[in-house]
Amino acid sequence: MGKIKWGVLGTANIARGCTIPGMKQVEDCELYAIAGRSAEKACAFKEDFGFKVAYSSYEDLIADKDVQAVYIPLPNDIHLKWVKEALRSGKHVLCEKPLALNLKEAEEMYAVAAENNVCLMEAYAYLHSPYVLSLQEDVRSGLIGDVDYIESAFITQGYIEDFRLHKEFGGGAMYDLGCYCTTMILSLIDSDPEQVWAQAEFSDLGVDLMTSAMLKFKSGARASFNIGMILDMTSNSRFDRLYVHGSKGCIKSDVEYNQEGKLSYTIYKGGEVIKREVTAPSNYSIEVQNMCDVINGTAKPHITPEFSLKNMKLIDEVLNKIGY
Repeated sequence: MGKIKWGVLGTANIARGCTIPGMKQVEDCELYAIAGRSAEKACAFKEDFGFKVAYSSYEDLIADKDVQAVYIPLPNDIHLKWVKEALRSGKHVLCEKPLALNLKEAEEMYAVAAENNVCLMEAYAYLHSPYVLSLQEDVRSGLIGDVDYIESAFITQGYIEDFRLHKEFGGGAMYDLGCYCTTMILSLIDSDPEQVWAQAEFSDLGVDLMTSAMLKFKSGARASFNIGMILDMTSNSRFDRLYVHGSKGCIKSDVEYNQEGKLSYTIYKGGEVIKREVTAPSNYSIEVQNMCDVINGTAKPHITPEFSLKNMKLIDEVLNKIGY
């Protein structure tokens, strides 16, 4: 098919600051259509990024027969509606994480994708990074032996006004941040979770501001993660951590693992210290290139339905444990 005509369903910050700039770097991607809740927002994106057409309704973009693929960066609570609408119109869909609010919704979406013979992929851009792929390869090769424990953390600043603060929009730290930790853990431990323990601090609006969880896998491996929207609201601060312990050594990420540029992680094994340095381009451009390749029939989705469903099941369990 060659160049794919993309439509972007929404004018969210993640689209403006991350995904659309990444799309512009992909030769097989044509920024064809943008839709916003108002003509003003859509036209501003059209002007800023060079989209061919702008729509003031999501329905009009989906009805455009020239649109082949749709990127959805909408609030979590309306993913189900618009993903299904796009899939039923014969569009391939890349939807921001978390794909759904629960396993049942995710299963519905993938069933509609299969019925309409189109691709649905969940947008975890960081999992496409050469940095993450290198780290995964070192773990899977047995370099540090069998994984027995993983620790991960993702703490960001609090929010003053944001949909993440509202339960009716699918807000909270677990949906926004915890999915990074769970996907990283699941990509490194080749086993299914057997037990889940979790606790959370809730806001007055009913969303988890901070959540801590412990996981035990059927293989015997264990993992824990801490997430929170709790740091100083006047700054742009954040805190990330990733530590992988194995029977023969361990790996420590030296950087926030969803970044781009020159990144490194350190391997400690038998008294030896190995520094791995990886140059990572835009994770978002790699993600969109993968989706274009899938549509053109030259690749498979890097984030598979099976992986997304496994992750959604784990998120469900954590949310149930904390009483969300």
